[in-house]
Amino acid sequence: MLGRAVAERLSPAVWSSELAETCRACDAVVVNLECCMSERGAPTGLIRDKPFFFRAPPAGIEALRTVGVTVAGVANNHALDFGAEAFEDTLAYLREAGLTAVGGGADEKTARRGAVVGAGALTLGVLAMSDHPREFAAGPDTPGIAFAHLRRGLPDWVPEELARLRSEADVVLAFPHWGPNMTERPARWQRQRAAELVDAGADAVAGHSAHVFHGVEGPVLYDLGDALDDYAVDPELRNDLGVLVLWRPDAEPRLELLGLRLDFCRSGIARGADADWIAVRLAAACEDLGTGVERTGEARFVVLD
Repeated sequence: MLGRAVAERLSPAVWSSELAETCRACDAVVVNLECCMSERGAPTGLIRDKPFFFRAPPAGIEALRTVGVTVAGVANNHALDFGAEAFEDTLAYLREAGLTAVGGGADEKTARRGAVVGAGALTLGVLAMSDHPREFAAGPDTPGIAFAHLRRGLPDWVPEELARLRSEADVVLAFPHWGPNMTERPARWQRQRAAELVDAGADAVAGHSAHVFHGVEGPVLYDLGDALDDYAVDPELRNDLGVLVLWRPDAEPRLELLGLRLDFCRSGIARGADADWIAVRLAAACEDLGTGVERTGEARFVVLD
């Protein structure tokens, strides 16, 4: 989230040098961009009593470039916080910077279309969608996000698009924004949808929305927590601690998690007591799902089959 107080401090300093170098060493970096990026628009009236509105200035692009972002998902509940004009600016700024936006577009057909990008020797397909809010959904002739009522099941367009990506890319990532804030574990319906996404062709599923990281089950990371923001911190749920996932589809370890510490408007790799907290929380969250985790470094964790 690059708006509000983060917007006032935007520069390469919002990331620690160690974290930035780790990200830039990847063949591709995928993020959920939880804000619009524009100097236009006004807080939307599409949603009654909406409490938070996030807008970053165009300079937010540099913060994404600093960590080598390749794909930015825009299917979330803040993409249209400042209306259609600001949303269209967001897509334009990403495109002009050479970054690929997924999960939103000028119309429903465009918003629902996944993207294929290069990732080293592989090609990576990414499909992004959000289960809220319906008010931000793209229409046949109106801009918006790729909305999917995932509690009810996968809409037909999701497996159809995954099948297309499966035919065009070496590996496919499903990237859903789903579920309520501040939850510690996936709901039953999320586990069901994740299995359906894998059956439909996704090699991995990486979710977001809760602001708190969840456990890992096979190729499914139900929630990654946050990466950069200015949010108030819950002392028990510790939404100031997230995870960066290193996915190696054709190498070992296939899934490695790197603990993150989010200071106010600046993020880096977790250390000391913060890394220990992540280790305990991650082990418990994965155990609930029947998965093992091995701690291989202070803030590094390998997910075991």
